[in-house]
Amino acid sequence: MILFPIFLLASGAAAATGIVFRPGPWYAALRKPSFTPPNWAFPLAWTVIYLLSALAATRVAVLPGAGVALALWSAQIALNTLWTPLFFGARRMGLAMICMAILVVVVAAMTVTFWRLDWIAGLMLLPYLGWLGVATGLNWRIMRDNPGAGAT
Repeated sequence: MILFPIFLLASGAAAATGIVFRPGPWYAALRKPSFTPPNWAFPLAWTVIYLLSALAATRVAVLPGAGVALALWSAQIALNTLWTPLFFGARRMGLAMICMAILVVVVAAMTVTFWRLDWIAGLMLLPYLGWLGVATGLNWRIMRDNPGAGAT
């Protein structure tokens, strides 16, 4: 099926921002909360999330009434792609936090919308919501605990 590679391509573009905008020494020097996952967990978690999200979108895309669900998928992948250059590239932790908050709302709405169309697709998005909880907490605490560390 052609849909899965297309959704995976969009996810790959979002993932590529992590290659272009690496955390590097700036991020390593920041104070981070005790719940910060180990560095190896980030690429592993995002790989699983992107695969599940692309599979979920593929399942939903062929269903009648999927327009809103797919629009939400498009919005979340755009916001997801934007966060990394905001946080690691521009070092604008506050703007990244706003982006993250909007992303959480969009992914929550997407999860509900997917679930209503296909409960398995909705279930596939639950790890995404869970990881966004961790990511949101990290963004907030790093922003709070490192005043002046970002771009001015």
